[in-house]
Amino acid sequence: MGKTYRLRVAEPRAAYAQRPPLVADASVLAAAVFKEQGRDEAHALLHGRSLHAPHLLDFEIASVSLKKLTRDRMARATVSAALSAYGRLAIERHSVDAEAMLAIAERYRLTSYDAAYLWVAERLGAPLATLDSKLAEAAHAYLTNDRQVHEAE
Repeated sequence: MGKTYRLRVAEPRAAYAQRPPLVADASVLAAAVFKEQGRDEAHALLHGRSLHAPHLLDFEIASVSLKKLTRDRMARATVSAALSAYGRLAIERHSVDAEAMLAIAERYRLTSYDAAYLWVAERLGAPLATLDSKLAEAAHAYLTNDRQVHEAE
């Protein structure tokens, strides 16, 4: 009897696992990496997702970091550790359409920054995660009710 050979393929699990997209704003990511209130919820939500955000995310995280150093008097080592954790996150950054972002900001009385997250979520057909109640309300209106109106047009 000859030896039986069986084909085997070894690949990282990620190649087969479908990771649903999630647009995460700076408030959620800051809660996760700076260990703020809502951290556990943020970690649970981010886990197993493909993360997306507009290109401005890095500027917002840098701004949060500066506030942690100056206003909150957080130790530089703590801020550096948080930024290192942020840097390890696989986040796909997206360019935004300025005209569409302006229209969203006007319609929902949002900052252009918040409108950018909403625009990315709409383009990807993905949920938007935020700790900002005003953005959450706008996202709910735009991504659920208003989307049906846009599709009918």
